[in-house]
Order: sequence, then C-alpha cells, then structure tokens
Amino acid sequence: MLSAQDNRLLTETGEGTPMGHLFRFFWQPALLSEELPEPDCPPRRVNILNTYMIAIRDSSGRAQLITPVCPHRGADLFFGRVEEGGIRCVYHGWKFDADGRCLDVPTLPDNGQRQKMCEKITLDTYPTREAGGMIWVYLGPKEQMPEFPELEFTQLPLNHVFVTKKYQESNWAQACEGGLDTAHFSFLHLPIDKNRQQAKGAEFVGQSSADERRLQWIRNDGAVRFSIISHEAGLVLGGARHADPGDTYWRVSQFLMPNHGLAPNALPGETMHGQCWVPIDDTSHWIFTYSWNPDRPLGVDEVKRFRTGASIHSEVDENYMPFRNKANDFLIDRVDQKHKSFTGIKGVSEQDAAIQISQGLIADRTKEHLNSSDIGVVQFRRYILDAARVLDNEGLLPAAHSHPELYRLRCGSHVCSDKIPFEDVMVERFGNKLGLATELPPQPTQQVAE
Repeated sequence: MLSAQDNRLLTETGEGTPMGHLFRFFWQPALLSEELPEPDCPPRRVNILNTYMIAIRDSSGRAQLITPVCPHRGADLFFGRVEEGGIRCVYHGWKFDADGRCLDVPTLPDNGQRQKMCEKITLDTYPTREAGGMIWVYLGPKEQMPEFPELEFTQLPLNHVFVTKKYQESNWAQACEGGLDTAHFSFLHLPIDKNRQQAKGAEFVGQSSADERRLQWIRNDGAVRFSIISHEAGLVLGGARHADPGDTYWRVSQFLMPNHGLAPNALPGETMHGQCWVPIDDTSHWIFTYSWNPDRPLGVDEVKRFRTGASIHSEVDENYMPFRNKANDFLIDRVDQKHKSFTGIKGVSEQDAAIQISQGLIADRTKEHLNSSDIGVVQFRRYILDAARVLDNEGLLPAAHSHPELYRLRCGSHVCSDKIPFEDVMVERFGNKLGLATELPPQPTQQVAE
C-alpha cells in the first residue's frame, strides 16, 4: 500500500504538482486525427492535464493546438471561424494563422495601424505532431522539448494501425495499473469454466484451437509468477503461467514513461495493442488505444471488430463515450454473470473500466493488502514516483526523456520450455531482452508543427 502523501503524488497531475510537472515533459496524445477530418474544418475543444486548448486543421492540412483565448478581449476561439489560412475570432474579426501570427485586425483603419498591431500581437500555440492517427501535444518548456517517441505504431503506414479513444471517469493511475496487471485476466475477462466451449474470452477474437489453449492456460493458473526488467524508458513485465507439461506460457507487457502500457496478448504475427492514459483532471481521463501489426495491413473484419469493442477497444458513441458506462452500470447482465461470465459485462475494455471506476474516482491505496501477484503494480509505482521526486527535488529529468528509440517496443505472448529464464525468453520471442523492434519500415511523412 501507499501512504496518503504518496497516493497524492501518484494521482495529482495538475499544473504545479510533481507528477503533473513530469507528465508535461513528455509528448501526450491530445485527440485523434479523425476529429479534424479535413482542412478548415470546425475547431475541436481539447482538455488534458488541466489545460484547455483548441485544435484546428489549417488550409494546408496541418493540425495545430492553440490557446483558446483571443488576445484582443479574451473571447473563446472555439467559436472562431476557420477560414483560408487561419482562424478568425467572431467577436471583432481578428485573424490568426496556425503558427499564432496575427494576420488581420479589421477593427483598425488600414493606414499602417493594422499592420503594426499584427506585428505586435501573437496567439500562443503548443508544439504539435501528427503521427499514428493521433495528434500529439507537448506542454512542457519548449527549450527542453524531447524528440518524438518512436512508438512503433507511429512509424507504420496507417493501414497497419487502428486507433480510438474513450472517456473514463476515474483517475489515470488506477486505469494504468489495471492495464499492467496481467494477473486479473484469469478472472475478470474469462467465461466461467463450465461454458468454455460456448463462450470465448473477448481478447481472443479468432476463437481458434490455439486461442482455446491460451484460455485454458490462463484459466487453470491464476497464480502468475512475475519477472521484471527495468530500463531507461520503463519496465518489461513478464507473467508466467503453466502451459502444457514442461512448458510455460509467458505474457509480456510493457510500461513506458509516463503513461503508456502495451498489452500482453499477441503471439508472433498477431496484432499488438497498447494504451495511453491521459489525465483530463484528477478524476477523469482519456484512454487512447492503439492496435498495430508491423507485418501486414489490418483486415477489414479486424477493424470492424475493434470498432465494435473487440480486444481492448471500447464501443463508443460520436463523443467517444462508451455505450456501456458508469451511468448504466455497464449494462451488467446478472443472468449472464450467473451462467456464463465472471462479470456479466460485455467487452474487455468495459470490464476493466467497471472495476477501475468501482475503486472510486481516486483509488485509496492506503488500505490495500498487496501480495506477490501485485509485483508489477508495485514496481510501476516505485518507478514513476521516483522519477517525479527526482525531478521535483533535484531538477533531473528521467532518462526516458532522452531515449525516444526505447519507445520502439513490442509486447506479446510466448510458449517455451519452463527451464528458460525470462531474459532468454525475451530474446527467443523478440530478438532482444527488452522487446525492441530492431528494424523499422520506411517511415511515413509526419507532420511537424512548432
């Protein structure tokens, strides 16, 4: 368990807090590319890390995060008119381009005053990147802005990638811990044993004989043995379960500073999944979910399943609110729970959300009783709390800030002899002990905006 002080340190990410300070030194997904579907489309509100911004896509197609406050009289530029070359405030017509330059002040006479005012006034903007179907923002000091992290899905052609997001009413940290906790899969996400031939675990969408074997191994061995490798950008978390006689079934997750987690499901060739938990404030956050396959484009049926809530994706409405949510008790079906599944809730993502939200808006970690199955969660807390303290007390940035190449990690499953130690399992499965994707395909053109 944590002390009350450490629980606040972990969960509070507002401006001026140690964890919030740490988060602002890393690129954060702010919205999906699909939310700005075309040049000069309407602006979108964005609120992350207690920072309210506006997202626009200018006439050239470039996405940019800007302050919502018009420097003239403070009007909200969300109501602005996006037009050729920029956005115009509807209060008095002042116009700005995506770089924040003032282009027009029509309330002044065109006798030199207008040009002088344009040269004097600028609109604040935020460093912005567009990659992997997402629009990213950097909220820290610009002189210490890191290189963009080389997450593998951001380096692939977009037809190899599926991304979405969902809103969740809870603190970011308990959702992140849930994503890193592979032990719960033996319970939360499985059908009850007597119906294993009728109901499959939602993670394994293929429902093949290999899928059934994995489900059996997960179901039969809930006492996961963990091995963890710490490195400059995060943690490799290996969870071992007994498989067929003489074999071990490994599920390898990744934690990447400060708020990414890669899921442990994929066998070689299968599609991998990851999440980024981005605080809106201390009691709500966005979960950006990404799936990628470096070997092939995603299939039409595969994407359709993801859109309707397969794997770790959630089925959401046009505002990215899950259809099954806290307000409707996740449409829990007590008959289904009695006869078919542990939860009676449809969807891995929704099952996770129901339990994470049930812990409270901010989980009280002072009353926990942890055990060996929680070692991954414990190591995550130590890792990120140490980073926040060192930055706050000594002004030293974590090593992850200067290692964008270490974000090029993979996750997944492996079956091998039970005699092989974890580092050798990683080499056998991924070619190196951290799971690095050592070769990248040609990178697609990525938008860069400062």
